Amino acid sequence: MVTSSSVPRLVIAAPASGSGKTTVATGLMAAFAARGLAVSPHKVGPDYIDPGYHALATGRVGRNLDAYMCGPELVAPLFLHGSRGCDLAVVEGVMGLYDGAAGEGELASTAHVAKLLRAPVVLVVDASSQSRSVAALVHGFASWDPQVRVGGVILNKVASDRHEALLREALDAAGVPVLGALRRADQVGTPSRHLGLVPVAERRAEAVEAVEAMASQVAQGCDLAALAELARSAGPLPGAAWNAAEVLGAPAPGPTSREVPPDRLDVTGVVKVAVAGGAAFTFSYAENTELLAAAGAEVVPFDPLRDERLPEGTRGLVIGGGFPEVYASELSANDPLRKAVADFALSGAPVAAECAGLLYLCRELDGRPMCGVLDARARMSERLTLGYRDAVAVGDSVLAAEGTRMRGHEFHRTVVEPGAGAAPAWGMRAPLRRVEGFVERGVHASYLHTHWAAEPGVARRFVERCRTS
Repeated sequence: MVTSSSVPRLVIAAPASGSGKTTVATGLMAAFAARGLAVSPHKVGPDYIDPGYHALATGRVGRNLDAYMCGPELVAPLFLHGSRGCDLAVVEGVMGLYDGAAGEGELASTAHVAKLLRAPVVLVVDASSQSRSVAALVHGFASWDPQVRVGGVILNKVASDRHEALLREALDAAGVPVLGALRRADQVGTPSRHLGLVPVAERRAEAVEAVEAMASQVAQGCDLAALAELARSAGPLPGAAWNAAEVLGAPAPGPTSREVPPDRLDVTGVVKVAVAGGAAFTFSYAENTELLAAAGAEVVPFDPLRDERLPEGTRGLVIGGGFPEVYASELSANDPLRKAVADFALSGAPVAAECAGLLYLCRELDGRPMCGVLDARARMSERLTLGYRDAVAVGDSVLAAEGTRMRGHEFHRTVVEPGAGAAPAWGMRAPLRRVEGFVERGVHASYLHTHWAAEPGVARRFVERCRTS
């Protein structure tokens, strides 16, 4: 019997971005799932979009493994949590194999996560415009860190049978097995825009077709049996799986104070927390909602593009990341929901908003009216803001007590121009010292994406505020 600690696993890496990791990783997930295996999908780093394709490929929630935001000590427990009950796990890397958080050495790199998972690495190499030189490239990556085990190579963008033969001959001499070769003419297209791939929620039918095509391409071009055998060579992981209820250290959900008004709770003592979803708000970590539920919330999704009111009985509101700039007209046109959100926030009820959620709470976005909760205007920008952040709460809010440290990630091409009055949410300690975000009444709004597994107390604090507000 396979236990979560010994689940076979592979890390799919590459020398650089654009080599074909997503195609190979997603295709492998889907190809193994089509053979009846329960496949656990994972993504290194803060990416929200690739896990959506992973979920389509496997039928399971795509989960992130981020050694910067969550800390190296949580990578294995979060992996064990996600892979429980699975036959095999596939972990898609980020950027190049050894590229980590800027100025932090190997921290949060694919190589770092592979070592933490004790997992073999499959290197996806863009073989276009080279032949024998591929052996030198692979040798360098395989020998750079002796603790990283490169167990094989999948060649991508191979031009012909002759080209493939030359590549295999060179790699055979280098002693690195070739586990697959994908033809250049058969590349699967996935549309992109200003922040990367278009999310699954915006093109589900086409995304399903793309995943099926990836699975077919990988199944035809790769040695699935050899890849499965390599995955089984990963040894057991020590320690226990992450568990939301255990990390909160809380008993079963229920009221915690006799002062909680009875109309704030259902008959079980659970409070409803509405979480924005749909095509405009697709960025979220599964563990965040799992923590909310463990803290005593009933998590109820709603779609700001379609729903004209918040779910009945809502006591807290979470609006995560996504692409409101793409749907600004539709969001603005939903006057009833914009008013409902504004009334809810202005009542002092708890609201947590990240990035897209921040934009939605502003007075306007690119000139189109939004909810008007915050005295701020947002607009698209030519400048990409991207990178990890080390932040500290500069005051008390519904999410964090003053002084709470969290690591997060920014990724946007928008600018928010604030008015006056609101206090900032975070003080950024690195790499740029500045304050950012808004804390006003029960609202905590910021560009910073955070993974609550790193600081589970924020979920408990938020649900408690929902109980008592």
